[in-house]
Amino acid sequence: MIAILGATGAEDLRLIRSEAEKVLLENCGDAVYFRGLIEASNACACDCLYCGIRKSNRTVRRFTLDEEDIVACARLTHESRYGSLVIQSGERNDAKFIDLVARCVKRIIAETRCPELPEGLGITLSLGQLPYVSYKKLFDAGAHRFLLRIETTNPELFAALHPVEQTFQSRLDSLAALRDIGYQVGTGVMIGLPGQTLADLADDILFFERHDIDMIGMGPFIPHPDTPLGTAEVLPVADRVRLSLLMIAAVRLKLKDVNIASTTALQALDPVGREKGLKFGANVMMPQITPTEVRKDYQLYPGKPCLDENALECRSCLEARIALAGRKIGYNQWGDSRHALARGRGR
Repeated sequence: MIAILGATGAEDLRLIRSEAEKVLLENCGDAVYFRGLIEASNACACDCLYCGIRKSNRTVRRFTLDEEDIVACARLTHESRYGSLVIQSGERNDAKFIDLVARCVKRIIAETRCPELPEGLGITLSLGQLPYVSYKKLFDAGAHRFLLRIETTNPELFAALHPVEQTFQSRLDSLAALRDIGYQVGTGVMIGLPGQTLADLADDILFFERHDIDMIGMGPFIPHPDTPLGTAEVLPVADRVRLSLLMIAAVRLKLKDVNIASTTALQALDPVGREKGLKFGANVMMPQITPTEVRKDYQLYPGKPCLDENALECRSCLEARIALAGRKIGYNQWGDSRHALARGRGR
């Protein structure tokens, strides 16, 4: 894996990309699954040193969508035939917000049932570390996937990215709680972090395998100017893009049947970064459904694409990108990973 991640020559990159795409098509098929992305709130109780919506960033205009706004976004997701959505937010565990999300999940499922989706939209949550009872409440409401990125599996590097009260062990405990409750579990890492080695990234992949992860969301590290890591020395853009693509390929080659997202962070550094991610083994994309008037307030990193596109424009753009990659769209499907299906946790 270290050799794959360290590849630089054009022929090596071509061979790795070709083999990763072959493994993807053999184990997952040629469909790309959409997850309509709803950013429900940028309020956050955490102070991660890299994140643009960290609680200490006073330049951020905070927002929380109300129930009707979130459900309206879900209806738009359904009308766009995406089949699945992600509700994402900053990390917060106040009862008011957890109750809001639980109500929305129940309504979304009830209001999007149709012949193509008899159980309604598939729902992924990405809300950070929460107590077990909150995870359970949201699962019981009907959410069945949860994405909680570990960011790095090197404990020392993790400590360099987070304040002392945010511990590596607590992240591990949260991932274990999600698995215990019955969620399909997703995680992921940042690529190109200051001080990160190829061996660290290879260890990240082994972590995904050891913890039986179902879905992976990874992207290049992009320093945000309003954070303590905003002036950190990082690899050149081209190197971070290449390493991110190779990381997608290495995960695909090692884990074969998991879902891997081609993230917007790739497009932030390369105009065709997401198409390249698909060619290197990714099979999930997340079109923006968040209302355009608040999107600019949810920037974990600078240069985030699609801030001004409406949902229809975003869909048309992604359809074109997927066609260029020679793939098809899995409309009106939950798109659970075959890894989860094999364990009886998908639909």
